[in-house]
Amino acid sequence: MLSLLPFHKSILERIHDPSTSELLLIARGLGLRRIICTLMKIYESPQTLVLLVNAFPEEESAIGEELGIMGCRKPGLRIVGYEMGKKERQDLYKRGGLISVTSRILVVDMLQSDIPIPLITGILVMHAEKVTPLSLEAFIVRLYREKNQSGFLKAFSDEPEHIMSGLSPLRNIMKELQLRTVHIYPRFHEEVKASLERRRADVIELYPQLTDFMLDIHGAIVQCMTTTLAELKRSNTTLDLDDFTVSNAYFRSFDLIVRRQLDPVWHKVGPKTKQLVSDLATLRKLLSYLLTYDALAFHAYLETIIAANTTAPSGSAKQYQSPWLLTDAANIIFQVAKRRCYVMTSTSSSKSKAPPPVDDDEEGWAALNESEGLVGTGKGNGKEKETERAEWLPEGMTPILEELPKWDTLAEVLTEIEEEMMRLESMGRSSLTFTPGTNTVLIMTSSSRTSNLVSEYLSTMDPDSPPGRKAHSMMSAKLQLYLWWKSKLSERKADGKTVFAMPQGNNMLGGNGFPGLNEEESEEISEALKKKDKDKKERAGSRRRVRGGSVVAAASANARKEKECQRDSGDVRGLVGEEAMRDEADDIAQFLSTQTGSTSANLANSGAGPSLITFEDGDFTLEADDFDAHFGLLAPQQTVVVRAYSDDTDDMMLAEIRPKFIVMFEPSQDFVRRIEVYRSSNPGLGVRVYFMVYRDSCEEHKYLVGLRREKDAFERLIRERGSMLLPILEDRSRNDPTEAAIKTISTRLAGGRKEINKEPSRVIVDMREFRSTLPSLLHASKLLVIPATLTVGDYILTPDICVERKSIPDLVQSFNSGRLYTQCELMSVHYKQPILLIEFEEHKSFSLEVQSYLFSIYRLVILIHFTPQTVGEMKSYAKPTNKYPPKKKPGGPSENDTPTAPSIQSKLVLLTLTFPRVRIIWSSSPYATADIFNDLKLNASEPDPSKAIAIGAEEDPDAGAGVNSAAEELLRSLPGITAKNVKYVMSKVRSVREFCELDCKQVQEILGVEPGKACWDFMHRGDRKR
Repeated sequence: MLSLLPFHKSILERIHDPSTSELLLIARGLGLRRIICTLMKIYESPQTLVLLVNAFPEEESAIGEELGIMGCRKPGLRIVGYEMGKKERQDLYKRGGLISVTSRILVVDMLQSDIPIPLITGILVMHAEKVTPLSLEAFIVRLYREKNQSGFLKAFSDEPEHIMSGLSPLRNIMKELQLRTVHIYPRFHEEVKASLERRRADVIELYPQLTDFMLDIHGAIVQCMTTTLAELKRSNTTLDLDDFTVSNAYFRSFDLIVRRQLDPVWHKVGPKTKQLVSDLATLRKLLSYLLTYDALAFHAYLETIIAANTTAPSGSAKQYQSPWLLTDAANIIFQVAKRRCYVMTSTSSSKSKAPPPVDDDEEGWAALNESEGLVGTGKGNGKEKETERAEWLPEGMTPILEELPKWDTLAEVLTEIEEEMMRLESMGRSSLTFTPGTNTVLIMTSSSRTSNLVSEYLSTMDPDSPPGRKAHSMMSAKLQLYLWWKSKLSERKADGKTVFAMPQGNNMLGGNGFPGLNEEESEEISEALKKKDKDKKERAGSRRRVRGGSVVAAASANARKEKECQRDSGDVRGLVGEEAMRDEADDIAQFLSTQTGSTSANLANSGAGPSLITFEDGDFTLEADDFDAHFGLLAPQQTVVVRAYSDDTDDMMLAEIRPKFIVMFEPSQDFVRRIEVYRSSNPGLGVRVYFMVYRDSCEEHKYLVGLRREKDAFERLIRERGSMLLPILEDRSRNDPTEAAIKTISTRLAGGRKEINKEPSRVIVDMREFRSTLPSLLHASKLLVIPATLTVGDYILTPDICVERKSIPDLVQSFNSGRLYTQCELMSVHYKQPILLIEFEEHKSFSLEVQSYLFSIYRLVILIHFTPQTVGEMKSYAKPTNKYPPKKKPGGPSENDTPTAPSIQSKLVLLTLTFPRVRIIWSSSPYATADIFNDLKLNASEPDPSKAIAIGAEEDPDAGAGVNSAAEELLRSLPGITAKNVKYVMSKVRSVREFCELDCKQVQEILGVEPGKACWDFMHRGDRKR
């Protein structure tokens, strides 16, 4: 169990009172989950109902586990998921205790009164920095405070950097959560400093220096980022781009900042600006990969970037290429990255090179062999030593295989730790009675990929080799895998196929030689992909026919001829290093094609990790008595744990392992604080921390900038708290009934008589719509939101008005699938005023066209009014009858021109022609939609939920009342099953499983011949004949 520090106890004393509600902001790594679990343990009781909201699934399981360790096991934390039925949730709420529930489920249960809101003891909201007026958490708080004023609400956050955008961000969060008290605990808080600085860990800072090659690449990448940012600012001078700096570009959140600035004008910017935004993310990844990837993986990633910017996914040449790839700095990046891996020399020069003089210096011979990639086979001095070149190494290739500087530093650190363990053991202080904790070495990295690379290095490291050569065997295996990958690239290019990333070992190569695919799975590739590859191959073949010789050799020969012609004519184009990469891939493929099958097999299997041993009779025997010698638990001093940084789960990991030696392979301010808390929570435990960071690199700069950003965020929040004007919260539970009656006066009576409508203004909302923010805004605008499972429409405003809401991506998808046609047809049948609402996102372009600003909302309105030009365009999409030959327009496109796909505007025109009663409403944001709904409901009667649910489900009125809604939605997604016949299908079968087990004839009897055949083929697609 994790112990509490003095500042933890101080925080709990301030916030544990169930009669108060507050917001807690704390620095990351100081044990926020520990505080939440202790608070939940205090509140746990069958007589209380405490809800945990906005927690991730990983956090739910970790909190439940930690509560179990604390003693809260019966029943502990119960998790409400989508698989739990309505009746089960109602029973669970009535039993009380600690319950974690998703925001969407809780909103629906509150609206349907499935949960007794007045009986809720309190709500704990995690990740309070994500609460906005449009979030479901703000909706939950409004519903909660309408019927429960005595319960508490406590919100938590450890992301102060996310509460910095906008005007008074802290005030806005507290307003939505209806809170008036906030507690702020940064690392420099007096109580935190007093608790953590009493016992400090022994920290050894190590600053490995980047190699000369890595320094050149690092400087070139930073130069490319600076140039890209300057070009982005120059192209968008009207925007506030002060935050567009290289320091901010180191962080992943920079992409969100850029998109937030450009979203309002995203439809105006050209492809160049969009390419620049994408390039910034690519360059940021390159900076990170330079320090974490091995040299061969980094070089392979650069080659995939070149290939991706050369060829579009369709197989044609890419139109808009990344500008930074055409700079001199990019040339430095590609050339030096290649030089870190190997050096290519011409075969003729290597053959004509004079032999080295005979010398008795054995060390000199060894250094020469290593520099030329030769393997010594003999023993003795230089005269007797025979050297031979590896057979898998192409001619003219000299391996360099530069290793990361941190690898040698890590080997030295582990040697020092081992010596320290031996020293303590010799002094008799290794037992737990003298020094608590274990001798397990904990190595922390930034990602799981880095963890795998470090583990592979430690398992293959040669401790007797000189610095810079300890990972020679691992890098040689990676070079073999790289050569195999290059040969496959050349073969796939000759076949017109796309590029794939270099596999990272661990049996990622399938039986067919491609990553992740075996022979059986490769046969199941869809026909569409096979046809696409075939078309690419035909297009490639139509450009250049190859006759005679092997495919690879012929392709490489023709490629060289084309390049020579281009050089003679002076027409040399393309990205930096593109031609060299292609020539090199062709040469490697040609070399491997001439090798024996064993060499190719060794290349394909290199880097695949240790294979399983086949135990055959007589090959391997193990006596029963030898099991104890070969199997068992390793001693702590023989155990090295390599793990990636995580969230507050690392606190529990430190408490379980209790390591005395921690190696931070990469810097992390969060984990530094976790070590401080871990050391302060264990008196008498001596902890030694090795803190590794590259000097004068982006890694060091990013770490320091992160510290400064968090400090500035806390200082800003503290200043805002000191001068914040607290809002006056509205008590929605005590609304004046007279005011509500005035708003519902109906004037639609003869003679102008007014009659009071006592029913509250309400709107019926489909269950699936609670994924959006609109139901929350409707409730905020004083409308009563009633959730229901609707068959027709998404929103029922009045008995005559039905609304189908579509966002822009959903609109495009519905047009492509034909679902919108069915939805409009059902609305037109059952309602007098069917409405299609097209809703745009807030702070984004209010236009369907993303390439031109001319196609604005006025253009769309004109299209809806059916101009003759539009009707003429629609006729072009009609099915030709071949009765009359098509008329040729003077100067128009020829018959061989491929027709373009109809635009969204043209499809909308066809939709309105087909369904004349359907009205289209354009909304710029969810806020505008809420205002439109209130205007449509003026002086209109209220809808009946029971009738709205029954519409479209006449065969079984109870089927739309929430029963089997998931099964119905699954059935409707099958081909041949529509909204018209889904109820009929449900009446014929009892479950989806029973429907899938029917044979083809039985399915055809239910759906018809053609729809039944299509549905049966879809369900049994991929079944193998046994």
